[in-house]
Amino acid sequence: MAERDGAIYPRLAKVAERVLDKGGGLDALLSGAREPFILRGLVADWPLVQAGKNSARGARQHLLDHARDRPFTVSIGAPGHDGRLFYDADMAMNFRTGTGKLPDIFAGIDTAEERGEDRTVYLASIDIPAHFDGLDAANPLDLGARNPLKSIWIGTKTRIAAHNDFPDNLACCAAGRRRFTLFPPDQYKNLYLGPIDNTPAGRAVSMVDFDAPDLAAFPRFAEAMAAAQVAELEPGDALFIPSMWWHHVEGLDPFNILVNYWWRDTPAFLGQPQDALNHAILAIRDLPDADKVIWRALFDHYVFENDGSVTDHIPEAARSVLAPLTPESAGRLRAFLLRTLSR
Repeated sequence: MAERDGAIYPRLAKVAERVLDKGGGLDALLSGAREPFILRGLVADWPLVQAGKNSARGARQHLLDHARDRPFTVSIGAPGHDGRLFYDADMAMNFRTGTGKLPDIFAGIDTAEERGEDRTVYLASIDIPAHFDGLDAANPLDLGARNPLKSIWIGTKTRIAAHNDFPDNLACCAAGRRRFTLFPPDQYKNLYLGPIDNTPAGRAVSMVDFDAPDLAAFPRFAEAMAAAQVAELEPGDALFIPSMWWHHVEGLDPFNILVNYWWRDTPAFLGQPQDALNHAILAIRDLPDADKVIWRALFDHYVFENDGSVTDHIPEAARSVLAPLTPESAGRLRAFLLRTLSR
């Protein structure tokens, strides 16, 4: 953690490293895991990784060999941009977003490299099957019975503010080096989160600049750093990030590629918890305190405790959405919510 505040960063613990068990393999390591861990060299044999070790252009060519002829969303920083994709002084984004064909985007990166220009170019969370033909088959990873979402992150040197995600995540460093700074889920107050409806990439982010933390403005950030873990990945390494762990992500080299696999152990027909939080802000947060006490108790009763007192007195066949959800009952509940929200 060179050239960072010496009072904070030396205390960082390193994320634990794990080794694949020949018996259970990757599936056994991932099952039920609730702490982050590194798997060195997990995808070192990928052709994409090997191409990137030869050159950044080689990695880009491997992607071009599989790219579909369709627009790709790209974020571009203004001249002098330092790679931190964040807010500007007015809380708008400090980068512009557009679309382009991948060959044209990569040609711009080629030109900037030839001229020695520092440009911030970032393609974030690109859906692999939708944008590439056969890329995942050429660079396979066996996740057992999981059916993950597969995304790729491509760009120059970048700093992505600390945020969290609901699914579990296996992040594979395919080109360039990555540094992740991770925090347990309970550190949200110490990270000083920004808005939840105006975000750089859909999730609330820490307002702290990790390269120059202002402890006068964000004093509890020192507590977050005391709980942090750091993972530095070389091409071919992978990092498991459990659901809801906060992570600050840096692409350290002039060109970087990360491949992510996302999955959740709960059924796909269940809703997104963030949607429930947004709805609670709309419907409950600004009620009088006495009313909020009542609603807190009802949430405990129906959601967080959810014991036999909720349903034991109701005939089993008549419990509807109070019973464990099925695809059918979840669909009815979703339709009911849509009707009520559209009034």
